[in-house]
Amino acid sequence: MNRTRIGPRDCECVQRIEATCGESPMWSVRERALYWTDNLGGAIHRLQPENGDERTFLLGRNVMAIAVRERGGLVLALAKELAFYEPGGELEPIEAVEQDKPQNRFNDGKVDPHGRLWAGTMDDVDWDAPSGSLYRLDPSLAVSRLQGEVACANGLGWSPDGRTFYFGESFRYTVFAYDFEPDTGALAGRRAFATVDRSSGAFPDGLTVDAEGGVWSVHNGAGRVVRYAPDGEVTHEVETPVSQPTSCIFGGRDLDVLYITTSRQNLTPEQLERYPLSGSVLAVRPGVNGMAEPLFQG
Repeated sequence: MNRTRIGPRDCECVQRIEATCGESPMWSVRERALYWTDNLGGAIHRLQPENGDERTFLLGRNVMAIAVRERGGLVLALAKELAFYEPGGELEPIEAVEQDKPQNRFNDGKVDPHGRLWAGTMDDVDWDAPSGSLYRLDPSLAVSRLQGEVACANGLGWSPDGRTFYFGESFRYTVFAYDFEPDTGALAGRRAFATVDRSSGAFPDGLTVDAEGGVWSVHNGAGRVVRYAPDGEVTHEVETPVSQPTSCIFGGRDLDVLYITTSRQNLTPEQLERYPLSGSVLAVRPGVNGMAEPLFQG
């Protein structure tokens, strides 16, 4: 199969900003707005691309993942706890995790088709240490630990039929696929779906799944986003004008725009001069439509 290649010039900068580490883009269909976090800057950003309205909410807390609630507002994975947040209001804590692991923090999260929030942790000092876990927050607000020995949780998504779960472990350099039981949220049949050559300097970061079942995986360190067909074959490659893209989500009125967050974390002055858009939000139209992200039902 011929790969569709999208070059840096096809990437539009839709929000020029110097975020330390932009992450967790989330498209709100009802607001036609993109939420994303500068997870080390303690800020949540909201962009309405149609009118250019930009808002920033400073929490004073590192925000690792964002999801939208059915009843309004957001549910967040902070460094060590889950919480509700009404933009501009106060945080409402839900539950803390891994208090016995001071180096660990949450790193990414996403809502499944039944309205449950999934979020994973990582070691924030030894990034490749397999000390993270994968958690599920049910609408009842019960928290379950589904998996341990995770080497930097990163990138979550579900197939269009809701029966395959994708979960990246950055420093196993692998996106894993699982059999997913929609009603109970049980996992089985863990297997490698896609891998990144660890000698390339890249690792799999955030991901999203399109309406055709393609998995768009961000390769942080290589400046690209790769689409894998459901059988694992690479069909698209997006080369970005930055070295550290972090995550992606489909948005826009027709869910045909792929928004890409980026990072400038640990870049040298020379690298920042070479990649001046690092920290900004990029967008491409890859010719494929995404799916509306489920809302948290709690």
